[in-house]
Amino acid sequence: MKMSGNTILITGGATGIGYSMAKYFSARDNEVVICGRRIDRLEQAKKELPGLHTVQCDVTNPDERKKLLTYMNEHFPNMNILINNAGIQRDIDLSKGISELESGESEILVNFEAPVYLSALFNPMITGKDNAAIVHVSSGLAFRAEYSIGVPLYCATKAAIHAFSLTQRKQLTPLGIKVIELIPPAVISELNPEGRKKRNSAVSLYMISSDDYVESALSKMEQGEDEIRDEQKRKL
Repeated sequence: MKMSGNTILITGGATGIGYSMAKYFSARDNEVVICGRRIDRLEQAKKELPGLHTVQCDVTNPDERKKLLTYMNEHFPNMNILINNAGIQRDIDLSKGISELESGESEILVNFEAPVYLSALFNPMITGKDNAAIVHVSSGLAFRAEYSIGVPLYCATKAAIHAFSLTQRKQLTPLGIKVIELIPPAVISELNPEGRKKRNSAVSLYMISSDDYVESALSKMEQGEDEIRDEQKRKL
């Protein structure tokens, strides 16, 4: 896969893995657009990377997803890569019933529904483009849920993204769209820091920086891999 000369949209691109990818691609002669809900984080990212383009968008909102597509068609018609990175993680105790599920943001909407619908919306836009790709960020916990029982919906939604990537890859190959799945380990980020600390402070010993992870993962993407797993064995 070519790592330069692209026009790339990264959801959740102002922090964590998303921001590290924005830095990586910006340094390699790509036009990079990031979106997110928090305008302050978008502005900070823009300040640190002046060449970055930012747009505020809640990817769980169907109307805002459509507005994002319109914005990209109008301002960045050469877009050829969508990176579905936005995600949340919540500690949930399923023994407490429905009140626990309704007490915060929906991981199902953020982690699974949004990437599915964004992929469908942007599919026609990137079809026929050189180096066209859809990239999904899942998680090692999709395969090792038993190591982190405190985040059952996070594990389930990331497992769903993995399954979706497998079938989407087969269906979009005839269109010339490459479907790539990044499966990161425990990465230092803002993702559920209180929950991680509560479960096991030793987790921090196994975490790697988002910059280090992205450097390693995207080098494998450049080599043509379409399912990029974390090979290190970590108990989370």
